[in-house]
Amino acid sequence: MQMETILLIDGENFKGKIKAVFKEVEKKRPGWHEYDFKGLLDKVLAGTGVKRKVFYFARLKMHEESREKSQQLIEEQRLLKNHLEQQGFEVVLTGRVRGQLEDGERRKKVLVFKEKGVDVKIAVDMVSLACEKKAKEIILGSSDSDLQPAVKEVRDRKVGCVYLGFESQPNKGLSYTTDRTVLIRNSEVLEFATIQKSLLE
Repeated sequence: MQMETILLIDGENFKGKIKAVFKEVEKKRPGWHEYDFKGLLDKVLAGTGVKRKVFYFARLKMHEESREKSQQLIEEQRLLKNHLEQQGFEVVLTGRVRGQLEDGERRKKVLVFKEKGVDVKIAVDMVSLACEKKAKEIILGSSDSDLQPAVKEVRDRKVGCVYLGFESQPNKGLSYTTDRTVLIRNSEVLEFATIQKSLLE
């Protein structure tokens, strides 16, 4: 079996970083199902020969205390999943999203949705790919420090590991743990905000 360069992305983590860039420059971000993820990643990873590109998201379920919000999030995820698959990405839905009440402004309880299990699935897949010799290099699109033990395990098995982060607030731990770091510039994030229709033909 040919060993490949494989890109694994923590979807919510990645979206959060992109959102922060738009906030920083006070620009309204586009709908996620309109953002040109393919264009962005093709540009920043040009020359790396990526064969597989995988996005991971937590599986959304209806939350009884917030049916309308849940329905909206589920629909947005469906649109994004279809959009990413049209752009040539694999989409893995794993773990779950938990709604929990937290203190908001003026001690008012606010329902906050948090992902559980996505980082565990990415870590398991990284180690599996390395053990089964299916990857010669893994590019990790996540700034979650919890993945450092998986990075170490992958490198111990002589598989290269690249940290794909963002120039605004890169994760120093992952930069230190991986073989090398690729940082996405703010200008690149903004450049691919409007999707060209030709990409979906």
